[in-house]
Amino acid sequence: MSFDFNEWYNENTKKDNVYSFSGILSEDEISNILDDIENKFINNPKEDKILKRIYYLAIESLQNLYHHAERDLNGDTKSLSNNKMAFILNMENNENYFIITGNFVKRSNIRMLKERIDQLNFLSKEEVKVLYKLILNNEEFSQKGGGGLGMIDIVKRTGKSLSYNFYNFDKDYIFFSLRIAI
Repeated sequence: MSFDFNEWYNENTKKDNVYSFSGILSEDEISNILDDIENKFINNPKEDKILKRIYYLAIESLQNLYHHAERDLNGDTKSLSNNKMAFILNMENNENYFIITGNFVKRSNIRMLKERIDQLNFLSKEEVKVLYKLILNNEEFSQKGGGGLGMIDIVKRTGKSLSYNFYNFDKDYIFFSLRIAI
């Protein structure tokens, strides 16, 4: 059985959900999401410090989705149902926030993605900082404009490991889910 996006999304938003989005991201949609998140916290001054962290991590996560998600699954540009992306902000135990993102990627990218995340999770905080500076100073940028700095910066700012899952979709694509503890 292939992956069911709606089932995955409903499962991840049914409990402790603060904010959720599913669909196709655009630059305008990213701005709307960030405004909505800010408005969720604006009336609670004691959440100011966490809002800044959430807001920054939301920007990085949304940019990663926007720049790295596959847009043309199965060559069918009219069928957008398989091109969905997800951004979910949840809270655990009324105190710990986390972001879950999900998007379709080419199956051929699994190994590279897994190795990158596993490498980041293995590094110490100091090694993550060194890697970030190394990539930034060497101006190593990918075809999509980044040098992998988004995930590195997320790990650097949270000080926590990234959790991820790959879900089988079809012979060419998988659904990639990333969980960021804040």
